Amino acid sequence: MEIKIGIQNVNREIVLESDESSEEVANQVSEALAKGTELRLKDEKGRMIIVPGNALGYVELGGEKARSVGFGAL
Repeated sequence: MEIKIGIQNVNREIVLESDESSEEVANQVSEALAKGTELRLKDEKGRMIIVPGNALGYVELGGEKARSVGFGAL
């Protein structure tokens, strides 16, 4: 699933692919916003992305990852 994170007062957004479900990510975002803690997400390559909860502008959750079609699927 693709996740886009907008940071307050920053022009660029963070984009990552994650194996977590949209419900899991939404719960983590809600908790970070409610408690003012950091948002920790892991991408599909195992890298950890940490964003301060009080700096979040928005989080956009994409659909589940679709299967590739064509020669790229090999």
